[in-house]
Amino acid sequence: MATARSIASLTLSFGLVNIPVRLYSATESGSDVHFNLLAKDGSRLKQQYISEKTQKVVPRSEMMKGYEVEKDHFVLFSQDELKALEEASSHVIDIVAFIPEKSVDPLYYDKAYLLAPDKRGGKPYQLLMAAMRKSGRCALAKWAWKAKQYVVQIRPAEDGLILQQLRYADEVRMPSALGIEKTDVSSSELQLALQLIDQIAEDTYDPAQFADEEKQRVLAAIDKKIAGKQIVASAHPEDAVGGGQVVDLMAALQASLGKGKSVGKPSIAKRSSSPSNVTIMDDAKARKTVKRAPKSGSAEQTPPRTRSHK
Repeated sequence: MATARSIASLTLSFGLVNIPVRLYSATESGSDVHFNLLAKDGSRLKQQYISEKTQKVVPRSEMMKGYEVEKDHFVLFSQDELKALEEASSHVIDIVAFIPEKSVDPLYYDKAYLLAPDKRGGKPYQLLMAAMRKSGRCALAKWAWKAKQYVVQIRPAEDGLILQQLRYADEVRMPSALGIEKTDVSSSELQLALQLIDQIAEDTYDPAQFADEEKQRVLAAIDKKIAGKQIVASAHPEDAVGGGQVVDLMAALQASLGKGKSVGKPSIAKRSSSPSNVTIMDDAKARKTVKRAPKSGSAEQTPPRTRSHK
């Protein structure tokens, strides 16, 4: 992951106490594999907006935004009108309450940030963090950022404070909305389930135990494409698992217990040049199915390319 860079200098405020802090992103979205949309000849494609009425391209300078009040009937807003409705950004994160640390359901969690003390903020920053740890409480605050108003949670982590954007109530769907049928479980079924849980229980969550295997398959395939190899995709193992079969619950629990500690234990995925779900064939094996390119455009006359690793 790239070196952390401060996004903004802010002030964490509660009562008459103001703590200067720096804001950092807690996650790295740039690690995703991105593909460009191209035509079959390899040329880039450009997105354009076409008027349904005239079938002509509409430049951005002539666009407006509209809210559909009923089918094909809109109220229109200019960019200036929408700009006037935006929330003015503020450098102050205003704490409004301290609540029990576990009282916020993770369903409400949105994007996370890290807070670090800025100049002359070290002592009050450490004091706030120690006080929240001692009280078992986290802070709720209001924050205006990038033209939007947010409710945020500020909680102490092992080495600093985390600012967690929270979703509003109308943005979250709770399980109660699904009307899930309640059924009784027997004491013997519950006992077997508890034994299975105890058998594969861990005391902590280690994120390093897990890796994005699909991303690794894609990067390995990109490397092979660069090297001029042919890629043949095989079926994914999970595709063979039936999704709607009815099983004997007791038998399934007993069979799971019989498999020992290995059940459910995540395998640590390592970077491999030949992932299990992608079969790579070299040029010699692919001759029967892939036509050879003309000599003038042969791969031997082109300098080898490599993928830039981030």
